[in-house]
Amino acid sequence: MTRTHLNKHWPMWTFVVVVALSSLWSAIEPVDRATWFFELLFGWIGFVILVVTYPRFRFSSLAYLSCAFFFFVLAWGAKHTYAEVPWFNWLEETFNLSRNHADRFGHFFQGFVPAILVRELLLRTSKIGRGGWLTSISILVPLACSAFYELLEMWWVAAFYPTEGPDWLGHQNDPWDAQWDMTMALAGAMLAVFALGWLHRRSIRKVTGA
Repeated sequence: MTRTHLNKHWPMWTFVVVVALSSLWSAIEPVDRATWFFELLFGWIGFVILVVTYPRFRFSSLAYLSCAFFFFVLAWGAKHTYAEVPWFNWLEETFNLSRNHADRFGHFFQGFVPAILVRELLLRTSKIGRGGWLTSISILVPLACSAFYELLEMWWVAAFYPTEGPDWLGHQNDPWDAQWDMTMALAGAMLAVFALGWLHRRSIRKVTGA
């Protein structure tokens, strides 16, 4: 592997290394193996899709680095379960919070990362262009994905944990947990589109040259 190759493809290689190391680390004595598998399943599916399509469609460095960080967050939560992530337990105790907010952090990126990917796909492969439709779709698709994930959690629990639903889902006695998760995903998508649009455009130009 030449230096030129690494310089050109470093975002993807960073993504690959982070996914590999995060998966191995999180697989060492997770709290619950079934939970670990479920939490990382869609991360692995997304990883495979991005790797397989890389020769035909190369996303921006911002997209790959965002995906790498999001996968690490997924692996972190999968290893400990989101209700017991140690650093967020420390925050809960230190600031007298009502719950462990690791899942809120994860759902924020569940909106942020898909917004980056959807926005870039639309900008580079469609005739929508910049404007209201681009903004709306880039925000609504991640929100829909977040809602679908909540449904998947419900189906998973109904199938494998019918008597332990609230504990497995990590509600932590919060009746609005699912709604707050989707709200955080919406916030992440809006930040990606409104606050980081300029940075995303610069990152795309480095790939497309346009």
